[in-house]
Amino acid sequence: MDARAEQFMRDGFLRIDGAFPREVADEARAILWRDTGCDPDQPSTWTRPVIRLGMYTQKPFVDAANTPVLHAAYDELVGAGRWLPLGAMGTFPVRFPSPTDPGDAGWHIDVGFDFDKPDFMDWRANVASKGRALLMLFLFSDVGEDDAPTRIRVGSHQDIARLLGPAGEAGLTLRQLAANGFAESAHRREVLATGEAGTVYLCHPFLVHSAQPHRGARPRFMAQPPLLPREPLSLARLPEDTSPVEEAIRRAVT
Repeated sequence: MDARAEQFMRDGFLRIDGAFPREVADEARAILWRDTGCDPDQPSTWTRPVIRLGMYTQKPFVDAANTPVLHAAYDELVGAGRWLPLGAMGTFPVRFPSPTDPGDAGWHIDVGFDFDKPDFMDWRANVASKGRALLMLFLFSDVGEDDAPTRIRVGSHQDIARLLGPAGEAGLTLRQLAANGFAESAHRREVLATGEAGTVYLCHPFLVHSAQPHRGARPRFMAQPPLLPREPLSLARLPEDTSPVEEAIRRAVT
């Protein structure tokens, strides 16, 4: 595997600058502003620390997710033909400058199955990352250190893989992981998902991350869609057929 794949397996994420054009981000952001019900030129209308918007299927959102640069990266990290193209972009936690605690700034991973359970803390992840090939962070606005960038614990995907390993196919609920897992990665170095509009962070599905309050001047627009697998991840492939997502898990649990 090349140096970029090795870095992904070690750190748990890959930052791609200019993954989609700024003009596409601008078009998408105009739609998002409309749906927030806020005026971009009137901060007095920004009354909540976060507004959550749903799935978007309009052209700028689909175009942002399906650039040649990103398709090549999906192939590189997940395996050619093993992922499903994105037909929608979501969800958007739009964060506004605010002294109010947003109430959602805990460390976590994005789980992959049992979404029919009414309590999201009962949703699950397993060691084969059922239902999720990548966690992705799409920046639709410029994000600096004060603009509520997602916090990332570098290498924390290894800690989660080791916790999930003994649980087998059934995996663990988010509640179980929160009780036992996220403290395991507290020693990890922290980085911030900053960058210009058009930047994308492709993250291992087990990467521990967190929101934070917005202390800047302009709202932050970011989407965090999953890349869905076309076929289940497998830890039993031949080495030459193993993707970096799979190899990172295998190295952690063996």
